[in-house]
Amino acid sequence: MNEQIYTNYRLQLPDQEIIGTLIVRDGKIAEIKPGIVNIGQNGQGEYLMPGLIELHTDNLEKCISPRPGIKWPLAAAVSYHDRDLISSGITTVCDAISIGDIKPNSVRLKDFADMIEAIFERQKSGRLLTNHRLHLRCEVSFEGVCNIVEKYATNPLLSLMSLMDHTPGQRQFVSVEKYKEYYMGKHGISESEMSDFIAYRQETQKQYASKNRQALVDLAKQQNISLASHDDATINHVKEAVENGAVLAEFPTTFAAAKAAHNSGLQVLMGAPNLVLGGSHSGNVSAMELVEQNLVDVISSDYVPRSLLQSVFLISHQTDKPVYEAMKLVTSNPAKTINLFEDRGSLEVGKRADLITVHDDGIVPHLTSVIINGRRVA
Repeated sequence: MNEQIYTNYRLQLPDQEIIGTLIVRDGKIAEIKPGIVNIGQNGQGEYLMPGLIELHTDNLEKCISPRPGIKWPLAAAVSYHDRDLISSGITTVCDAISIGDIKPNSVRLKDFADMIEAIFERQKSGRLLTNHRLHLRCEVSFEGVCNIVEKYATNPLLSLMSLMDHTPGQRQFVSVEKYKEYYMGKHGISESEMSDFIAYRQETQKQYASKNRQALVDLAKQQNISLASHDDATINHVKEAVENGAVLAEFPTTFAAAKAAHNSGLQVLMGAPNLVLGGSHSGNVSAMELVEQNLVDVISSDYVPRSLLQSVFLISHQTDKPVYEAMKLVTSNPAKTINLFEDRGSLEVGKRADLITVHDDGIVPHLTSVIINGRRVA
């Protein structure tokens, strides 16, 4: 029997915090009890909580292309990405892989198959520390999106599909000027090219978006894959998401859409960078404003893995929510969204011992250890 004892920690239980002792046996949480014992690892009053669960991160893309025009070797990029996550306290991740893009012949269109294969093979071989799953981000205005997604519909790692529409003039980019600013900066499109580019994006939406959306909805239902809407801006967008059978509303852009999604039973996901920076880089609704109104159910690190843990303590400090309540946005709630709560996402006897320990100095929380299945990995 393999046993580890963690004592004198602030244990973040589902409904309370206790100073106590947690015992792990053979990779599972075996006992949780108040009080301090004289054996085991003494936490000196640090926080002990479940490992973080991430539903939407494109950090792998950053590892593959750390600078424009640079393509890093894929095996190394996947390893870097995995280490970025584990060193951020993320023990389960849905790697967000974009199917379709805003630009023809983009890196996303060229690399998605290799990215999926690399994640699948390295996960199967046991070479990754974080537990990796797949989140297919489906750009509905991309002509070939359905044919591609169908190839991965039975992949055992596929846990989430999101329906995206990044056409300028709606959803994330109601402001066409914001759209120009963002894509000229991110993708190097010149100002002289923007008019033709915007017209191209709007035309492909007219041609493909509606039929692709319905086909993807049907596929998700057939395969019992959790479905997410993306960048809902209006109540009608939310109604469409509910009708499509979505369980998650990713990054609603307005207060009205977030409230409608939450009240309709959708899990509302917002970005940790929005919280850390105090607002949206696209000029959309503030995540903290939604948190303060109890309209956020899940937090995602999006493009900054280390922001996920910081968001928990930021929310706790600014709203006076106890840490055990704030952490649900990055542990139990995302686990429930992708049907993993039975074995992870909370400190409960019988669940996987995916744990993190944290020291909070009131400024930026510091991760002090990461445990996967009872084994310390960071």
